Amino acid sequence: MIDTHSHIYGPEYDEDRELVVQRAKQAGVERILLPNINEASIEPMLSLCHSYPGYCFPMMGLHPEDVADDYSQVLDKMEKLLEVPTHPYVAIGEVGLDFYWDASKAAQQIDAFSRQIEWAVKYKLPLMIHSRAAHSELVKIIRQYASDGLTGVFHCFGGTVEEARELLSFPDFVLGIGGVSTFKKSPLPEVLQVVPLERIVLETDSPYLAPVPYRGKRNEPAYVKEIMAKIAVIYNVSPEEVENVTNANVKRVFHM
Repeated sequence: MIDTHSHIYGPEYDEDRELVVQRAKQAGVERILLPNINEASIEPMLSLCHSYPGYCFPMMGLHPEDVADDYSQVLDKMEKLLEVPTHPYVAIGEVGLDFYWDASKAAQQIDAFSRQIEWAVKYKLPLMIHSRAAHSELVKIIRQYASDGLTGVFHCFGGTVEEARELLSFPDFVLGIGGVSTFKKSPLPEVLQVVPLERIVLETDSPYLAPVPYRGKRNEPAYVKEIMAKIAVIYNVSPEEVENVTNANVKRVFHM
């Protein structure tokens, strides 16, 4: 199993980070991909990857909720890290649009997202895309760059059948499916009926959105096993098949 989206470099894990990684390994997680959030998260993320080379892999990006007044300068600093030929980053992320709580910085978010899509094209890296309450705006922006060979993940997908079809119209993108798929009233199992297994990857979004039976607790990469089991039920295949297909999807999208 591969957890394609985890923030275990965050302060929520300061007391037991080593144990969290150990539990992930014991559960069968073979890689953990780490999206960056802001300038302050770069150092702890890289430190974790240094401690677990070949197991934890970093991304570089500015989360839409962290787009502040100085976002342009922050992006300049981040791009300098990507300009280093030997940089370790496997994707541009976590980037995107989030108008859920506050749309007052919509223009800045759109500008930051567009700049980071241009990084993906320039440095030939996939995108890890966050989208909340911004589906139509997001699709409109990506369409402007769709002919440039973009690849990536629509992280934490929880939309409708129509939204799934629209996102899957971008042929080299996949949907990131996490703990929400296990929630009792989630519409995701029904929506996934129109999504081929070859178009999804597994993720936890730790420390958020822990799957059943851990819902409401701090999430961690080991719990991706619960998501894999639920996906097996949804697609009526074995957990081993889900693991094999989604691992292949990750390696295709992230050029691993």
